[in-house]
Amino acid sequence: MARKTGKGNDHMDSHSLIAWLVIGAIAGWLAGTFVKGGGFGLLGDIVVGIIGAFIGGWLAAQFHIHVGTGWISAIITGFVGASLLLIILRAVRRRA
Repeated sequence: MARKTGKGNDHMDSHSLIAWLVIGAIAGWLAGTFVKGGGFGLLGDIVVGIIGAFIGGWLAAQFHIHVGTGWISAIITGFVGASLLLIILRAVRRRA
């Protein structure tokens, strides 16, 4: 929910930031529960969820998959991306 300023620049308002944090926390927590091995705590789950949302969104665009709009689709996309991120992180951690 960006709003326009007089200069033509878009910027994020506080509601969008809160939405990103909530969606990231839910997606990260779900992914941590699904992938097993425990979560990363609230802050870690938020970070994993937000990064996962970017990964999931990028992958969906690459494969021309449209999940939908709204909170639920954002959580699903973030969950898929965060799950993939956790699988990769845990595989790398086991090899090290």
